[in-house]
Amino acid sequence: MSIVVQKYGGSSVGTIEKIKKVAESVISKKKQGHDVVVVVSAMGDTTDNLICLAKEVTCNPDKRELDALISTGEMMSSSLLAMTIKSLGFESISYTAYQVGVKANGMHGKSFIDDIDDSKIKESLKMGRIVVIAGFQGINQEGNITTLGRGGSDTSAVAIAAKLKGSCEIYTDVDGIYSIDPRVYKDAKKLDYIEYEEMLELSSLGAQVMHSRAVELGQKYDIPIYVGLSNGNERGTIIKGMNNMNMEMKAITGLATSDDDVSITIEDVSNNINIISDIFNKVAERHINIDMISQTAPINNTVNLSFTIPKEDVEECMGIIEEYSSRDKIHIDENITKFSVVGIGMKTTSGVTARIFKLFSENHIEVKMITTSEIRITCAIKREDKFNAVNIVAKEFNL
Repeated sequence: MSIVVQKYGGSSVGTIEKIKKVAESVISKKKQGHDVVVVVSAMGDTTDNLICLAKEVTCNPDKRELDALISTGEMMSSSLLAMTIKSLGFESISYTAYQVGVKANGMHGKSFIDDIDDSKIKESLKMGRIVVIAGFQGINQEGNITTLGRGGSDTSAVAIAAKLKGSCEIYTDVDGIYSIDPRVYKDAKKLDYIEYEEMLELSSLGAQVMHSRAVELGQKYDIPIYVGLSNGNERGTIIKGMNNMNMEMKAITGLATSDDDVSITIEDVSNNINIISDIFNKVAERHINIDMISQTAPINNTVNLSFTIPKEDVEECMGIIEEYSSRDKIHIDENITKFSVVGIGMKTTSGVTARIFKLFSENHIEVKMITTSEIRITCAIKREDKFNAVNIVAKEFNL
């Protein structure tokens, strides 16, 4: 029998009624002859509510204790789902990350999975049980509970599928992956397939259907990932490798926007590669992700250095860069939207950047920063220009 790892997000298990529907779907898969492992997120807004409770105690909760607190949300939903499956006449058992040996390392709240001891999972499957695992959590080298960060349950599911050499199905409250978030552009097209590299870029750039770490794991271990609606019969989207693709490659597959970053500019930085390297090394040591970077040409042996980071990391980042510059030389721009287009087809299609900049010029959209790769173009634009930029680019490239 093949092993199927299914993941259900917080909205899919948000109420007892929804948990009952998930149980029925899981049992249906079991009846088809599959061994089934289910990974669940916390119910609804449980994680946010637990964080709020912690912040009522202190504005800066201890990260170890915060991880111990918020990991209880997944334990609750996994236990409830296992109970529900049993009540419907099928054997099931729930496990925490500790019980199935999800080994992790890194900072609390931002940990990475090192390995998974799959022996207990396999033993339970041999006994005919449906295994339900609390997602989002791991156990670090000190034996402490740690969490995997935003989208961590997706990462848990793909990692378990890779370890068990099974398929992976991600069920959520959307019916697949669209070329653009339909909330931003109502005429967006749903994709039947998307390549790992494209999805990885879109996930890292603001597309919230899949977390980039989960896609990266899928690509590394060649695990196709199905993304679909938890309660519905509509066909979803499959994320897979280029070798399995059978489609005409458009220049642009998808478009993503994000309002979650700020731009930081440091004026008059010494044009010394050792100093600039030291700044970025210290930011990296604090696990702060830098995306876009720009630097002016040297004048009087100084440069202006600009980069974007997540809003949530501004205070921590400021503590680092103030060691290198006075506060009046540091400028934070919160009025930015990261606007990105992604497509494997850009590798073989010339003129995409020119067409986009022509559209921006004709519509008076200012580009503050830009970064590119073989398959993506990302611009920082003003937030008030976001919807106009999405509309004109979507129509131009038939997205």
